Amino acid sequence: MSKKFDTNPLDPEFPEKAKAKSAAAPAYQPPEKTFNTSRFPSTPTSITEEETRRLNNARFNSYAFQGGKTPALYQTANLLEMNEASSRKIAKVGMPEKFLIGLPYLPFYIGLVAGLILLLVVPKGEPKVRFHAAQGLAAHVGILIVTSILGLVGGLAELGSFIFSAVTAVMLIVFAIKAWKGKPVHIESVDDLTNWLEEKIGPLKS
Repeated sequence: MSKKFDTNPLDPEFPEKAKAKSAAAPAYQPPEKTFNTSRFPSTPTSITEEETRRLNNARFNSYAFQGGKTPALYQTANLLEMNEASSRKIAKVGMPEKFLIGLPYLPFYIGLVAGLILLLVVPKGEPKVRFHAAQGLAAHVGILIVTSILGLVGGLAELGSFIFSAVTAVMLIVFAIKAWKGKPVHIESVDDLTNWLEEKIGPLKS
């Protein structure tokens, strides 16, 4: 008869039977090994990659630049020459570059006419001259538009137009002198018009 707290009330003799069965069973025998673990060879049998070559001082120095003239392809450009006006004559015009780049900034419509002519004559291979021609022309067009509007209004606007014309004339003269000296001239307010004029007004075909 099982007791109240018996862990196995259905079969009181189960623990003894389990022990007897366990004792009668044969001891566990691990299976025999049918494979061997591969091992990496201590020294490689063949080299699949080229070994890193070490250069001695003599071989290393043979690759060093030994002086002489640097190839033209690798010569560093002289940045000062970008804003420096040269004395060479421009094709189809026959005038020095340093003179032509300041001509479009002259006041009293001189620069306006000069800039237009240069855009029609100077080839596309002369970007510096064409840029100053387009920028000078754009500046004159902007000044002409403002003075025309002020002139139409009348009254005090006429005085403002006179003052504006005088100030812009002085400004253009300063730009012309700077361009002749090779100093950069950039009129940011007419950038879009400058690019449009330079693109749309090309050299006349001869």
